[in-house]
Amino acid sequence: MSSPSGEAKRPASKGAGVYVLGGLALATVIGAGIFWFVTEPHPVSDERLAAIEAADADAARGESLFWAGGCASCHAADGAEGEDRLVLSGGHRLTSDFGTFVVPNISTDAKAGMGGWDLKSFANAMLAGIGPDGSHLYPSFPYGSYIRMSDQDVADLYAFMQTLPASDEINAPHELNFPFSIRRLVGGWKFLFLNNDPRVELANADDQLSRGQYLVEGPGHCGECHTPRNLLGGLKAAEWLAGAPNPEGEGIVPNITPGGPDISAWSASDIAYYLESGFTPDFDSVGGSMVDVQKNMAELEAADREAIAAYLKAVPSHPNGY
Repeated sequence: MSSPSGEAKRPASKGAGVYVLGGLALATVIGAGIFWFVTEPHPVSDERLAAIEAADADAARGESLFWAGGCASCHAADGAEGEDRLVLSGGHRLTSDFGTFVVPNISTDAKAGMGGWDLKSFANAMLAGIGPDGSHLYPSFPYGSYIRMSDQDVADLYAFMQTLPASDEINAPHELNFPFSIRRLVGGWKFLFLNNDPRVELANADDQLSRGQYLVEGPGHCGECHTPRNLLGGLKAAEWLAGAPNPEGEGIVPNITPGGPDISAWSASDIAYYLESGFTPDFDSVGGSMVDVQKNMAELEAADREAIAAYLKAVPSHPNGY
């Protein structure tokens, strides 16, 4: 047939379709390769692991890190008191928009806990969110904060945890919604959100303020609860410590920036005393999930509580993030 112009129409080239399909296949392969690279677990470097192993570990120093890091708050059995807080049998259920995370046993039991972990495995979990089998750990374990810990503190904490009692309690697996049940996807979350940059830049920080920043942004992981998150579960950096909805139920986690309404009237001394005693300046007492946190903070040296208080008075103010 001829077109209106009198020229004959040429049949569509089969070769063009082959090229399109080939291009799509190539793009798929390239995309899969990028996905696989981005989501691949990236463990702590051999050089840093060697430095951690070479540290002169001290279990007594590690005990202070244990309380600062809030290990007992999640990993001890619900309602544990006294010495039972040192039995890290796990089992607590953390509800979230992604499903329910079941806190694991991290006691010294070789089968049910992490008694079979060496220091390298421990360091990879704390600093890179990677388990002994090389798979991603979910960021319900706050390695997004622990990544800021020093080599010495990681070694000291490991040394202390080796002194704790064993528990043979076997806990249920996480109960997560698809696709969050695919651990490989955690690599994408890490690519977007995992880094050891300071959460805030503090001008003219002295030793006390630097110590407070380290404790709050690192082992203390305060921002994990007190900072709002985006739809992917990443912390909203521009709203650091501005408060957030309670991820485990009703209510809110308070805004603890200087300009927020929750503790704006508190002095640094008020904050330090609250962390020690559990009493607020207006004679109220600590409540909710902060009860366990305050118990941990009471175990710290007074200078560390004062450093935390100094930092909280120095961070940028934000309106409520909830």
